[in-house]
Amino acid sequence: MARLGKGLDALIPRDSGLTASDVQQAAVESIRPNPHQPRTVFQQEQLEELAESIRVHGVIQPLIVKRGPGEGFTLIAGERRWQAAKLAGLAQVPVVLREADDQALVELALIENVQRADLGPLEAADAYQQLHTEFGLSHEQISQRVGKSRVAVTNTIGLLELSDAVKKALVAGEISEGHGRALKSLESAQAQNAALGTVVSQGLNVRQTEELVRKLKGRKPPAAAKPAPPADVRALQSELRDALGTKVSLQHGAKGGRITLFYYSEEELDALIARLLQRK
Repeated sequence: MARLGKGLDALIPRDSGLTASDVQQAAVESIRPNPHQPRTVFQQEQLEELAESIRVHGVIQPLIVKRGPGEGFTLIAGERRWQAAKLAGLAQVPVVLREADDQALVELALIENVQRADLGPLEAADAYQQLHTEFGLSHEQISQRVGKSRVAVTNTIGLLELSDAVKKALVAGEISEGHGRALKSLESAQAQNAALGTVVSQGLNVRQTEELVRKLKGRKPPAAAKPAPPADVRALQSELRDALGTKVSLQHGAKGGRITLFYYSEEELDALIARLLQRK
């Protein structure tokens, strides 16, 4: 079997020079969909547009199939073309036969959709998880096969931990994958659903959603770093520290300021008072 890490080009390389003998016609009704097809939603309008193109030009790129069950065929890649061909009323479609086991069916259907950016985030998450749990692939191995970073694969799989309501909003396009990742850090479905209501009703962006989640979890946003005092103020602070023998903070402004003196024991306080009052 072709090495899957090369993606669809491993099955039909772009420079392979397919000849007529490599392509055969198969009855549309003899083909069954890939049972491991990760894509569950096909936009009807896009299918109808593709069907109209197929009526005019035919199916230009062959479908990739394997033999079985029985005398029929199982799709490896090309479900959109197959669906559109049925809409166009075609009786036969061009196919290329390849060998593939169940793992290959998952991987190649996933790769085809990822390369064309057709998968929704939850569809990709389900497919990645299937490769991980059923076929024992690590997140790193999955990332190599689909051309994504390991972190991206792990983050996408994490979307499966979202509440049903958040998943529904993600599928419907009410929130983005970034929103989903932010909401996932809330531990309970109830908390995620409550935050989702705020995100949707107020139209929060991803950054605002992350801030909302931090507040709900009781985390204060990181304090902004205080600007360093000017050089002349730092020099005066140093001079006062040397003269008084303790840490000195000087806040200076156009209308005045304040000096803060620090001490760390009763003895240091007594010594500081003596210096200020010039006691011996």
